[in-house]
Amino acid sequence: MKTSHQEDHTRALTDCQAVLRILRLWQRQAPRLIIGVMLALIALCLGLVLMQASGLRLASSVLGEVVITTALLRWLGIGRVVLRYAERLFAHDAMFRALADLRVWFFHSLAEGAAAGLGFRRAGDMLSRLVSDIGTLDGLYLRILLPFACACLTLPVLVVQLGQQSVLLGTLVGVLFACSAFVVPYLIARSSRAEGERLAKNLAALRIGVLDLVGGLREIRAFGAEGRILAHVQADDAALLAGQMKLARRAAYANASAFLCGQAAIFLVLLAAAGAFSLHLSALAAVGTLFLTVAAFESAGALTRAGLQAGVMGAAARRVVEVAGHAPTASHNKALIEAPADTHIHLEGVTFRWAPDRPLVFDGLTLDIPAGSRVAILGPSGVGKSSLAALLLKAATPEAGTITLGGKDIADIRAESLRQRMAWLSQATHLFDDSIRANLLLGRPDATEEDLWKALEDAAVADVVRTLPDGLDTWLGEGGIKLSGGQGRRIALARTLLTQAPILILDEPATGLDAQTEQDFLRTLNTVTEGRTVILIAHRLTGVETLDRIWRLSGGVAAAAAA
Repeated sequence: MKTSHQEDHTRALTDCQAVLRILRLWQRQAPRLIIGVMLALIALCLGLVLMQASGLRLASSVLGEVVITTALLRWLGIGRVVLRYAERLFAHDAMFRALADLRVWFFHSLAEGAAAGLGFRRAGDMLSRLVSDIGTLDGLYLRILLPFACACLTLPVLVVQLGQQSVLLGTLVGVLFACSAFVVPYLIARSSRAEGERLAKNLAALRIGVLDLVGGLREIRAFGAEGRILAHVQADDAALLAGQMKLARRAAYANASAFLCGQAAIFLVLLAAAGAFSLHLSALAAVGTLFLTVAAFESAGALTRAGLQAGVMGAAARRVVEVAGHAPTASHNKALIEAPADTHIHLEGVTFRWAPDRPLVFDGLTLDIPAGSRVAILGPSGVGKSSLAALLLKAATPEAGTITLGGKDIADIRAESLRQRMAWLSQATHLFDDSIRANLLLGRPDATEEDLWKALEDAAVADVVRTLPDGLDTWLGEGGIKLSGGQGRRIALARTLLTQAPILILDEPATGLDAQTEQDFLRTLNTVTEGRTVILIAHRLTGVETLDRIWRLSGGVAAAAAA
């Protein structure tokens, strides 16, 4: 029980930290968000005054008195409508802008950390974070912060207004309002935190299952596994539905509790109007007080619903900001420099692991790659070959040791400038569902038509493109499905060559090709990469590579092998 309480406290603390991180990311929209809160508070004040004035007007009409004029009610009503519209328009606009900033930050963090550990996450999980979790966070401002600010204003207004008629009545109704607006939402948020986290995970699991089902349909049918995979998706769907039902039941309990608090407050006002229990109100004051109380407790209802969503929002915030935990961070705050012209690369005593709880990938790795040399980095899967590419591209940061380019520590070099000096061709290079032209221009947007054909010629795929009906404007399809594996790999090579980067990092560039196509592809690389620094990362060599030095990775260090 104690352990469970400690885990709940830790989870709550983590969620709060995540929410604060999200709020800091919204600093650029802070003026708009604050104006939205101010408009909401002014609209709330007009609404409360309008309700109390309406009650007084109704009571005074019955009693034959004129306490509130019709003109005042008209202006209060118009003012409230205008301000409510302005508040909704401004607050929602501010929230959309804040969510846009959050999505940009998310994409930026994802791009910075794509090679730095995020590759271990699944596409469905990333989709769930981007769509569901970020979408859920719009309620952080609209459904929690705004109603909370309104409740904080309503409580003293309610207590003061009722206290002027009866201190005891003001105190009792204030306590009931505090229970409805603050205590009940807090309790429901605390009790639903774990369920909210499970709900977010269940939704991510369902998305992963559906994407696996759609993406692997051919293999699923080939192995006759439709029933098993579909059953797995249905189980994820059932788990998600069960979690939603639990939250719905808790929402019903919370709404019932808040409703009872409101009804108890109304009952107290009616007792005061009847003069019971030393609660004395005049008929005129009683009607105005009753209208004010009803309006106040209606505004508190939004917080009751928000309390249920708070647990889901906390989990969503934590899942979103986790992305930043994998992105590389600067080692210091000194001004970064441009990448030098010299392409000599040297690694000295590099120690690296993907996460503190994971084993070391490199333990004192030392490598020297002279400018213009052609080297191969060999080793079995999992030895750290792709991790080396991530470190060189500054997509990951070593725990210890240094990596220099032209004698300059890459930690001191701007990432954008560094990557202009290095081009990367990996075993999983992605071709977008777009034209050949658009895929090539990804690496160099200002390239001319002549530059594009030159890159295709160098990659030995220009003749293939010329035979296509639309040439450079031929649509490749998702993942380049309209091309063969070898043709798609050569289009990716042309895109890499188009960057004119003096350093080429080739990470298993021929994976998945048949033996003859692989050798032809590597012979093309020998020709078109002449004069550049080439780092070939591979499991093995085919014998057609032109190399100056070979390094073998093992046990976190590199050993020289015969070229």
